[in-house]
Amino acid sequence: MTDTFKDKVVAITGGSDGIGKAMVEKLLHLGAQVATCGRNQDKLYDLQLRYPGSPLHCVVADVSKYGDCDLFIRSTIKQFGGIDILINNAGISMKALFREVETTVIKKTMEVNFFGAVYCTKFALESIIERKGTIVGVSSIAGFRGLPGRSGYSASKFALNGWLEALRVELFHTGVNVMWVCPGYTRSNIRYAALNKTGESGGESAMHEEQLMSSEECADNILHAIKKKKRSLILTSKGKQAVWINKLFPSLADKLTHKFFFKNGQLIK
Repeated sequence: MTDTFKDKVVAITGGSDGIGKAMVEKLLHLGAQVATCGRNQDKLYDLQLRYPGSPLHCVVADVSKYGDCDLFIRSTIKQFGGIDILINNAGISMKALFREVETTVIKKTMEVNFFGAVYCTKFALESIIERKGTIVGVSSIAGFRGLPGRSGYSASKFALNGWLEALRVELFHTGVNVMWVCPGYTRSNIRYAALNKTGESGGESAMHEEQLMSSEECADNILHAIKKKKRSLILTSKGKQAVWINKLFPSLADKLTHKFFFKNGQLIK
């Protein structure tokens, strides 16, 4: 896999935690020139300290903001001369029933998960086309199957999948590969930082972390899919099962999803 990424310029949003951070570290070891952004300056600074002298460019940015995306992409192109691969990884989740959640929470989720990818891709597009590169969106099983208590999150991932599919066809004859990857539940910070009904971080997760795929394994799978120029990637056997049951037996999927997320009429996950 080294030859695929050596000396390539890879821009990754949300690289200070979880899957994004794992990809940053693996790509540096593979000889790539890496740019990443995140909202937490301290975490980005710690990342730079871990790789002194490495071709790592870090920018404090909130991808929900148009100007921050412009700064991240433009500074990356200035630093490295262009962009070969853009991985739209930054994302937030939410956990609240629609009847209780404030609509600002859904708006924020959409701004980060969908428009953040749109903004960064728009700014990077000409460079990626010139280099016949790759555009990646880190989506979710929730982009195929709407999940209760995560209506805004599901909406943002459905939007991301549909937009990337349209973009893939638009760029069909340019040599650019567009793909979307859908991790299942992964050991990462996104669930702990999920927004509650008022837009604050929930700070807890009902998942058994030891049973989940690690961020490092997830990163390996994503990079392998990029190397193979895949169209899409659905991770974990449960994730694949959920997508296929929903496609073939949607009414059954409704019942199984309700059973998984509710106990005695209460949202539990």
